[in-house]
Amino acid sequence: MTLIHLFFIFFYIGLFAVGGGLVAATFMQQELVEHYGLISAEKFYSMLAISESTPGPIGINIATYIGTELFGPFGGIVATFGEVLPSLVVIIIIAKCFAKFQEKPLVKSVFSVLRPVTSGLVLIALVQVFCLALLNLNLLPEVKGLETVGNLVNWPSMTLYLLCLPVLFRTKIHPALIMVFCAGFGILFL
Repeated sequence: MTLIHLFFIFFYIGLFAVGGGLVAATFMQQELVEHYGLISAEKFYSMLAISESTPGPIGINIATYIGTELFGPFGGIVATFGEVLPSLVVIIIIAKCFAKFQEKPLVKSVFSVLRPVTSGLVLIALVQVFCLALLNLNLLPEVKGLETVGNLVNWPSMTLYLLCLPVLFRTKIHPALIMVFCAGFGILFL
């Protein structure tokens, strides 16, 4: 793996990750974890959690984090530039042409297809993060009977999740405070 290769991986991700940072995260997971094996799934999802909790666009945050982790500060710059460049070029082109073509049937039909596809990609990322955070999937091959099915759930994490979810939706506590509390809980107890 070279910096040029890293640039093109993130260029590819930036080019095809229509729909935002979680879609880009799904592509990153497929490319960097499954295809190239550069980082473990657990490390990737830890990086994703940190990238979600820092200010700024999640796709750019995680690209910078992964590039820095693999190649140092210059790797972070290269990965970020690779992630951003396709969007920058496409947005400039679209801005010049969109007003002219936005009411065309072909453009409308393309956007009608992109919406559900993007929703599906975000859903995949959500399920993957949920499973990694709340389930002990490393035990899955060992499950033989009902007595071990209960071991598949990461009970401390699941309990914290189930306690924080109603607090998030029923109170006006800022989500950042809940994240800080959960991070502290994880550091101290998990």
